[in-house]
Amino acid sequence: MSTYLLEIGTEELPADLAESVISQLEMNVNNDLNSSQIKFIEIRVTTTPRRIALTIEGIAPFSEDNIAERKGPPVSQAFHDGEPTKAAIGFARRYNISPEKLEIRETPKGKFVFAKLIEKGKPVETLLADYLPRWISRIQGRRFMRWGNGDFRFSRPIRWIVSLIDSEVLPFRISGGDPEIQIGNISRPHRLYGSTLEIKNAKTYVDQLQDEGVTVERNSRRSHIYDLVLNHEINKKVKSDLTEPLLNELTDLVESPLLVTGRFDESFLDLPPEVLSTVMKVHQRYIPLYKVNVDFDPLSLDSRDILLPSFLCISNGLSLAKENIILGNEKVLKARFSDASFFIKSDLSIDSSSRINKLKDVTFAEGLGSLYDRVNRIEWLVKLLTLKFRFEKEDIDKSVRVAHFSKHDLVSNMVDEFPELQGIIGSKYLLHEGESRDICLGVLEHYKPKGTSDSLPSNNLGKAVSLAERFELLFSIYAKGERPSGSSDPYALRRAANGILMILWNKDWQLNINEIINDSLIFWEKLFPSLSFDISTLSCELREFFRQRIISLLEEKDIDLDIIQAIAGDTTSTSKLLDDPTDIDFRTSLLMDMRKNNTLNLLQAVVTRASKLAAKSSIPKDVTDPLDFVDKSLFEKSCENEMFNVLEKLKPLAINGDRDKYKLLADGLVSSAETLANFFDGEGSVMVMTDDINLRNNRLNLLTILRNQSLKLADFSKLN
Repeated sequence: MSTYLLEIGTEELPADLAESVISQLEMNVNNDLNSSQIKFIEIRVTTTPRRIALTIEGIAPFSEDNIAERKGPPVSQAFHDGEPTKAAIGFARRYNISPEKLEIRETPKGKFVFAKLIEKGKPVETLLADYLPRWISRIQGRRFMRWGNGDFRFSRPIRWIVSLIDSEVLPFRISGGDPEIQIGNISRPHRLYGSTLEIKNAKTYVDQLQDEGVTVERNSRRSHIYDLVLNHEINKKVKSDLTEPLLNELTDLVESPLLVTGRFDESFLDLPPEVLSTVMKVHQRYIPLYKVNVDFDPLSLDSRDILLPSFLCISNGLSLAKENIILGNEKVLKARFSDASFFIKSDLSIDSSSRINKLKDVTFAEGLGSLYDRVNRIEWLVKLLTLKFRFEKEDIDKSVRVAHFSKHDLVSNMVDEFPELQGIIGSKYLLHEGESRDICLGVLEHYKPKGTSDSLPSNNLGKAVSLAERFELLFSIYAKGERPSGSSDPYALRRAANGILMILWNKDWQLNINEIINDSLIFWEKLFPSLSFDISTLSCELREFFRQRIISLLEEKDIDLDIIQAIAGDTTSTSKLLDDPTDIDFRTSLLMDMRKNNTLNLLQAVVTRASKLAAKSSIPKDVTDPLDFVDKSLFEKSCENEMFNVLEKLKPLAINGDRDKYKLLADGLVSSAETLANFFDGEGSVMVMTDDINLRNNRLNLLTILRNQSLKLADFSKLN
């Protein structure tokens, strides 16, 4: 068994390409090797900033033989007195075998002759030479380019390719490169180690490059960087801000990780910590260092009690050049911090109220006016929502003020240079101007949650404005005529709807989204007469969109799919679901608890059976009072009376949206499961579908009321 090595050498690759390349190449190689029946032990793909490396361990020298069979004529026609007939000879000749090699097999239709065809396996070198150009050209990513006068596209110009089976070069051709891409056994070491490196054997590739300053294995580089930072934390008793995205990016920026420590002037600690950390992490890929055991105030105006005047840098250089590396990085960071300091001083020379007027000059989206107009719509929605939530007058006014200042920093110098700080820097400017902390915190947090794993706003002002902003985005973009489709969601409408539901569920705020949609679209129609949308159609689309988001979020909470379908899966119940989305969250959790406690299955069979028969009844699903449709004088057996008594007992519990009653209703159904089952199968059970139409309808009505009462919890017929 041999080892095959492919190394694609390039100019420095974008850091965000690495993980995508690994998955793409692994999938394509695995599929082609399996389809060609080439045996192998393991496929490994790794990357560095200058190379993509594929190793196939234990690859066989030939593909497997392909064995096929062809059915020929019946034996009676193929042989006569033991000699092959013209039919057998012609059949054998068609498959280039002698008649003596034909095999006789018994089939359901009698004995037939068969030809066994063996297509010998092909040399793996031949097959790989065909596959390799395709594997390389199939690698996809953003902003691929051409170079020179060539027409071949790749993320960055390809400068060399190593292709080896053990120690032998496996040649193939990549057309369209300029200059022509050379394929052989010549690689490149670390830039500071030399210009070329001859790879002697595919098996020694990783070790050879390690000796020349390149840690090829991506996971090894990642672990090494993590350990370097962790050891520095322990030794210096500091807390580093090494996030998962930053660790991944650093891994894909260096071939030989070297940890260096830099410092900056303590005067820059007068800047907010988010400013310093954003400059360091996002723009310079440095690792900020925090003091240990510090309570972080999100509204801090300076960093003196939070950050240390030092940072970590993962360099791609050599230890001999460490001092120059430190000086260079400190110089760059000083310039960046000086810019940030200038921007903040410039912003603070203008009060936040003045910035709001500048929003009039910034277009929100075509046909939807300016950011100033958008803020006005958010303010209108905040008033609507806070009235629905019955906020106190003071909190309503504060929420509107949060909305009023929610976007003012979008026209600040700081956000223009550092977009990541929107909301954050605006809240600090307001605090500097003397605004109350709760309003500043609302401005800071109204962008939350940015995803399903993000934290939620911590105060009610921020929650109310966060809801309003997301509703405004949905209504405006839908009114404009744009919808998310497939993986395309440029306005992040799915995230907006998810955020609304997450806040409502977390806060347990009961909100009739149907009313919000209807009231808002009437207002939007007046604001945008030129958009000419149909309110009824748009309302239906938005309700269905919210239903799908509810299902998606419940799935992420590991709610069983059948329970989700039993509560939120019916499109005809969409309007009811949105009357109070927190009701859905409560009921799914209740049913999951019942399933874990093995009480759900006790009543599931009975209610499902009742539901099937109830389909033959004409009683509406909202009827839950047995007295309305059940005639007790028609009862013939005690089980009918016992069921009626159960339904009477459950009637006051089967109330729409009364969460306090759900648990009692569930417990009542479970405790009555045996009584309900006796109606069908007990010693004194009844025949529901009796010939007497009056008795039949009366019994069906009993079952229909039972179904209707259980529907207040879920549609049990959809449970597994």
